[in-house]
This record gives sequence, C-alpha cells and structure tokens, in this order.
Amino acid sequence: MKYELKWMLAAILICGTTAVLTSCSDQSDNPAPQPEGGIVDNDLAVKCINGTFIGKKTDNVIIYKGIPFVGQQPVGNLRWKAPVEYTADNGVYEAFEYGKGACQAEGVVPSMGEDCLYLNVWKAEDKSDEKKPVMVWIHGGAFVGGGTGMDLFDCTNLIKENPDVIVVTVAYRLGVMGFLHLSHLADGKDYPDAQNLGLLDQKMALKWVHENIEGFGGDPDNVTIWGESAGSASCTLQALIDGSQNYFQKIIAQSGSPAVTRSTEEAIACTDGIMKALDCKTVADLLKVDAKKLVEAASPYALNTFPERDGKILPLEPHTAYANGAAKDITFLQGCNKDEFNFFALAMGTDGFMAWAADRKAKKFAQMTEDEIALVNSYLADQQGENWEPDCRLFSQSWFLAPCMRMSENQTNAGGKSYTYFYRVEASEPKLKAAHGEELPIVFCHPDQTDIDPTFCKTMRKMWVQFAKTGNPSLTADQSPDGKAKEWPLYDTTDKKVMVLDVNDIHPAKESEVKIVDWNKSYFLTKYYMF
Repeated sequence: MKYELKWMLAAILICGTTAVLTSCSDQSDNPAPQPEGGIVDNDLAVKCINGTFIGKKTDNVIIYKGIPFVGQQPVGNLRWKAPVEYTADNGVYEAFEYGKGACQAEGVVPSMGEDCLYLNVWKAEDKSDEKKPVMVWIHGGAFVGGGTGMDLFDCTNLIKENPDVIVVTVAYRLGVMGFLHLSHLADGKDYPDAQNLGLLDQKMALKWVHENIEGFGGDPDNVTIWGESAGSASCTLQALIDGSQNYFQKIIAQSGSPAVTRSTEEAIACTDGIMKALDCKTVADLLKVDAKKLVEAASPYALNTFPERDGKILPLEPHTAYANGAAKDITFLQGCNKDEFNFFALAMGTDGFMAWAADRKAKKFAQMTEDEIALVNSYLADQQGENWEPDCRLFSQSWFLAPCMRMSENQTNAGGKSYTYFYRVEASEPKLKAAHGEELPIVFCHPDQTDIDPTFCKTMRKMWVQFAKTGNPSLTADQSPDGKAKEWPLYDTTDKKVMVLDVNDIHPAKESEVKIVDWNKSYFLTKYYMF
C-alpha cells in the first residue's frame, strides 16, 4: 500500500507506540570493506580525505552508499558525545550498502545501530569538468525516526531526470541518542552537547561534504541543504549554529521550522521521566543500559524529543535570531501544505487524535493568558467539518503554517530572501487532502508512489532543482516541463506573495487571497513554539 510506511512512522511518532525493537547494540565502526583482490574501477572510485570510496553504477547513475563522515562512530564511551572529526585515511573501501539507521522503533528503516553516522552520494556518469550544484537532504521523522536507507529517499530517478546536480543524503542520531539533556545530572557536566547531538552530527556531515564533494564533481560553494518536517526544521536550525553557515548557501525547507524545538525545562522533564522508567540516577547508569531499552523507555516522549533551545548550540529564541538577521545571507525556498496535520490525525484515528489534542491544549492553555485562550477558542469555533477537523486545523496552523509564515516574515524583514510556497494538491485518499509529506514522492521522483499528474510533478521538481542551481526557482517557458513560464516572486511583507502549487495551476498569489494563516487568532501561537 502506498501509504503503509507513512502510517507506521506516524503511529510511532504520535502514539508513542512501544514497538518490538531490533538490536541497537554497539557494532564495529570500521568503514566498508576493502575491495576483493584489490581491484578498483577508477571510473567509480573517488578519493576523499578519509578514504577512497568505490561506488556502483545503475543506469548511468553512480551511487556511493554508507560513507562514514566521522572518525569514530558514537558507540561505547562515545555515546552522548559530540561527533568525532574524520581523519586522513589512504584505504580503499566499497561504498555499496547503506549504513545502519539510527536507533528507533522497528519497521521504519531496514537496520539500525548506534554506529549510524554515514552519508550517501548520487551523481550522473559524465566526463564534464564543470562543478555541479549540490543538494544535501536531511530526512524527517520528528527527530525520533526515519533514515537515509528508506526507499522513498533513493535518488536514482531524481538524478536520471536532473543529471546536472549531485544529491547527498545524511544520517544523524535520533531520539534518546541524539537529543537527551544530561548536564543537570550529577555526572552530566561531561556531556554538554547531548541535548543537540543530532544537529552536531548534521553539521559534521555538511563539513565532510564541503571538504570532499569536489571529488565527486560537486561545487562546495554551491550547496543547498534540503529537508522536510524534522529535516526541514534541522535545516532552519543549521543556519543558527555557529560555523555551520560556512558549508551551505541556500535552504529548501518543506513543512518545518525552528518551532520544532523545546525549552531546557521541557528537555529536563523528558530526561527525568526516562530516568525514572529505567531506574537510573546518573549518566554512568544510563551508559550501562542497552540502546534497545533506552529507545523503548523514551517511546512515550516521541513528540517531546526535539532539539533544545539551550542558549549554547541554539539560541534561546530562534525566531528572534532570524528577525535580527542571523541568516540574512542564506536564500530560502520554504513552504507548507494546506492540510498538514491531517496526516497525523488520520494515523492516530479520530478518537485517538481528539484525546491527544485535548491533552495537548490543556497543557498549553496553562501557559497562556485568558485573552490568548479566547482567541484560540474563537478560531476553533470558526472551523467547519467533522468533529476532529477544527483541532486538526489548529495544529496545522500552530505547528506548520504560522511558523512558516513567521520564517518568511522574519527573513524578509531582516534583509534576506525567501521564496515561499503553499502546496494545495490533494491526495486520492479523501481525508488526507494536502497533508504533511504528500509532496515527498514528487520531489524524489517516485511516480509509483503518487498518482499526481506527472507533468505537475516534473515541474515542481524542476523548480526545486533550479533553485539549487541558481538561488531562484523561477522557470522560463523553455525550462518548464508544462511549457508555461513560472515567475516566482520573492516574499515581501506588504503583499506577502507566495507560489501556490495547484496541480493544474501553479501561480503566484497574495497570502490574503489564499489565506494560509489566521493572522489574528493563530499566528501568535508561534511564540509558544510547539503549541
């Protein structure tokens, strides 16, 4: 079934399902094996700082899988430590298989382990000396699931269609392994980065790309980081991490923003709950616990294990940082889908979703003023549809649509550039509509996973690639697969123009015409981050 994997992932993320877990025990952190007999196909071998890697060719696309971007994998005493920088290595290694995915619940990635810091490269086979733009994909999954080995993120078709770019997909530590606050514990001072390790892993991968991608034919000075959901949030957060901006110039952010973060207080409460479940008192105690048990104990906190606004790696107020121009030199293509939260609501079932929403609202209302609560209730009263739909639209607004618009507003006011979109193409499953993640099979060129018009899909991909190449997603009539020019205006704070992605009509419009966000009754919720 087309959506089976999506539903499985959603159930894990939202419901805190305690699934049977595959082993996440420590494994060897060695790179891929040496080629048998020492025979190397020089046309498929690329020399990098940390080794020479041999890829495989499929239909004129060369794929390099499972390249380590760290010097040592984060196993044993390196659990909850910052990624170890890679070093020079003259070895020759086969890059034929994906590395393990990060530890998580079973059924999302083919294999998993704590030794999970690998990346993959797709490039077209050609003899051109011209450096190609690079697109670095950071996967989503609410920071607790997902991985680069998923079929959805195979980039072979994308590169066949667009041989003039190189695509890299990167892994990072997730959940309890990548985002666990420890510094408040008695022996936690030795783990100052544990709350944001997944982001530091991503930064190390970007450094590897910057220093090695030229060997694959890529341009290290024309890199776009690209993600959806938690991957999109990661991209927007990378722009705020000290030194990370050295490694990219553009961001494509699909349905994710700095809103997907938590405070230090929320992070500590999460850690304390996990510690209590495991009967642990110190980090030393935690280090003795098998990764499988750690992931299981953390499963009730699936939608609370986010990057932390710690004031060290990330600013205490990321929205303010953007407003003050922290990323004004980065060009953005960012946007959201009309019915984002339908994906989560349907995955939980309507009764389960309504119970979850009631609990979430009660906790958040406790932080709000009476006037703010009245605004939210007024917004809900304005909504039509079945009994679950008002809450669903509220969470679409507070988690995705309003934060996206705030990002565009802040970036533009600070003197930066934002090309903003609003995706309205509805799925064939009626209640999904234009839900979270519906565009993924389109941008990754998997026609077998979507029934959306092929010309629209190709046009949307072409705009994404054009942005990566030039920093502007506009297409001339000659460039556009549907033969119609696509002039994509920059967002401005007066007309607030966005590109509306409708299957038969891709066109720019004022936000007031398409009504992405309720500026009076829901936009203010962005100050509460994950409302």
